[in-house]
Amino acid sequence: MMFASPFKSLRRFVKACLIGAAFVAAATPALAQPRLVLGAKNFTEQYVLAEVTAQYLRSRGYTVEVRSGLGSTLMRSALENGQFDLVWDYTGTAALVYDKLTEKLSPEAMYERVKALDAPRGLVWLNASPLNDTYALGLPGKFAEQTGITTVSQLAQRLKTDPDAKRYVFGMDAEFANRPDGLKPLLATYDMSFHRSQMKQMDPGLVYTALHNDQLKIGLVYTTDGRVKGFGIVPLEDDKHFFPPYNAAPVVRKEVLERNPKLAAQLNALSAALNNDVMQDMNKAVDLDGKPARQVAAEFLRTHTLP
Repeated sequence: MMFASPFKSLRRFVKACLIGAAFVAAATPALAQPRLVLGAKNFTEQYVLAEVTAQYLRSRGYTVEVRSGLGSTLMRSALENGQFDLVWDYTGTAALVYDKLTEKLSPEAMYERVKALDAPRGLVWLNASPLNDTYALGLPGKFAEQTGITTVSQLAQRLKTDPDAKRYVFGMDAEFANRPDGLKPLLATYDMSFHRSQMKQMDPGLVYTALHNDQLKIGLVYTTDGRVKGFGIVPLEDDKHFFPPYNAAPVVRKEVLERNPKLAAQLNALSAALNNDVMQDMNKAVDLDGKPARQVAAEFLRTHTLP
């Protein structure tokens, strides 16, 4: 009876292993890129932020799926349930809407508070951006220039001393007019008063157009809305800090960061590159210049160096 050489048997075994490995490699697709699901809300700034983030991360080797068009609470629920991996959210929204905080906090203190509250939930707030999309009282550019008003306190004083102040019309959206932390406490904080006929509730978008057309003397605006710059509206300094800060920050599920060790640093770099002026320009490009968010995002990334 003939026995195979041990060396021949070993060679056959190794050859079989190599053939098997080659077969498995041929049958298995290339190692998949890290996949992320990015959620976004239903207004221009969020569409732009989602596009900027998706394009940036795709250029760094991630596969990114964007699901946008949601309200704040739906987006938050999807993040908590693991349907989204990351979102851009705002400190003020988290504090007031999700965590029901009522105390007045500085931007830094509010960020630290919402970050700490979300940590046990497995949600990580990365670095807050200088971008602060909060409310402001806005004046038409010509009116602001004529009066020299730059703060809400100066406006309040003007309302007391200007004989024509009874004709000033203040426009705002219905939500702010009726919210318990909206119109009434604002007027009390600054000791301002308006006759009922001077206060107009309207669609938020129409406030900007009415200010531009000098149909309003005062309007409730968002500080990063592109129409503020595009229409020459002057947002007043909230010198008594009535409006809460709404700094934008990437919020990511902890397990996602653990699977992707470079992701936190990449998103922090993107967050640092955003501020009110940059965001106003991008929002304006979409809302007034008619550019698609995808194009605006690509232009931003071409002009900013990110890791």
